[in-house]
Amino acid sequence: MTEQSAAALAEWSGREQSAEEMIPVIGRLYRNNNVVTSLYGRKLINKSAIDILKAHRAARRVDNVELPIADTLALLEGIEKLDVGAASVDLARLNKKFKESGQADLDAFLATEFADVAGKHGAHEAEPADVVLYGFGRIGRLLARILIERGGYGLRLRAVVVRKGSDDDLVKRASLLRRDSIHGPFEGSITVDTENNTILANGTLIQFIYSNDPASVDYTEYGIKHAIVVDNTGKWRDAEGLGQHLKAKGVSRVLLTAPGKGDVKNIVHGVNDSDITDADTILSAASCTTNAITPVLKVLNDEYGVQHGHVETVHSFTNDQNLIDNFHKGSRRGRSAALNMVITETGAAKAVAKALPEFAGKLTGNAIRVPTPDVSMAILNLNLEKDVTKEELNEYLRTSSLTSNLHRQIDYIDSPEVVSTDFVGSRRAGIVDGLATIASGKNAVVYVWYDNEFGYSCQVVRVVETMAGTNAPSYPKA
Repeated sequence: MTEQSAAALAEWSGREQSAEEMIPVIGRLYRNNNVVTSLYGRKLINKSAIDILKAHRAARRVDNVELPIADTLALLEGIEKLDVGAASVDLARLNKKFKESGQADLDAFLATEFADVAGKHGAHEAEPADVVLYGFGRIGRLLARILIERGGYGLRLRAVVVRKGSDDDLVKRASLLRRDSIHGPFEGSITVDTENNTILANGTLIQFIYSNDPASVDYTEYGIKHAIVVDNTGKWRDAEGLGQHLKAKGVSRVLLTAPGKGDVKNIVHGVNDSDITDADTILSAASCTTNAITPVLKVLNDEYGVQHGHVETVHSFTNDQNLIDNFHKGSRRGRSAALNMVITETGAAKAVAKALPEFAGKLTGNAIRVPTPDVSMAILNLNLEKDVTKEELNEYLRTSSLTSNLHRQIDYIDSPEVVSTDFVGSRRAGIVDGLATIASGKNAVVYVWYDNEFGYSCQVVRVVETMAGTNAPSYPKA
């Protein structure tokens, strides 16, 4: 072995050791203090040493340099010494803030930053809220994974309501939760109790309830009270239909995982979640496309002004389409989803105005369904009020993904090699592809990737947290 290769291996081993040292600290902070840690949105809980090293490596896409693992380990140890209360901590952003502060004393910096929660030993002002999933399809199962991952902190997944499909229905439901062709295997342990119709997943006991009528379920029989029902069936989309859930015992509020109709508020978290009031018993989390494009449109409008534009969505096929040619009530959707690009309509452009009223009448939209199972792209062709160059526009969007109030919704990448599968599992609502940006004068074209399943599900959970009032404070402070 050459001296150079020996040095490289030694350097790697040292970093790997630091990652291994981080794992128990991350675990203790999560279990003892209700602290969720991440690196630019990449969760660190229950991750391996290699996963942690990859997350540090990925930070170079943001800061142009790899995040030193010694820095984040020091931050973790410093936060643990403070015995903080419940919090969400982005270590990469916290490290960046510390470096830019010019301070030399890390402990003093952390003491000031976490002064509000120091010494509170995991305390949270709000009690965990009961959550019921009505439906267990693509979005329902991903919502279950995210809620289980959180271990009951803030939101407790108590029940799932479905129509019974077969005698071994529960076993099949558990299998679909355990294995996913797109998002991979469930990270943990699942136990099925067919006698009591429950699934135990990583310590979360989920009651399965079989019903065809949302109004007739008595959730209080299972100890469920004041629950938020997340309807992911899409069967009802107006206040009258969704209101059936509120007739059930033990339900206080309802959230739809599809665009709402009529007077139902469409919420895009990060954009108009402040519109949620205690009086709102029925809400919609809008659509995956609306969630992907609205945050990007907001920051662009805030800085440059959007006069008008067109949104073209290149969208993965969904269960609504036919696998092979067959009858479908919708135009073109009857043709094989696996073999064709299918032009269809999208309401996302109009739906933006429900979250951002200033966009009313400014956007048109269309969609092309393509033969991929997940991850879609929205192409924003915009006419702006100000002149802009590609470099200026990209730097603004990159900065927005880091420091704006929408950093949890917007991501940014400028790799020349990324393709759609690279964004499977992204927790952001949308990812701007900087290399694809086109800008000339007042005209701009911005390409936004989005995991239309998982990224959207993360947005749904954020809305549920806001409805329940269980959001933990985020650090670093803006």
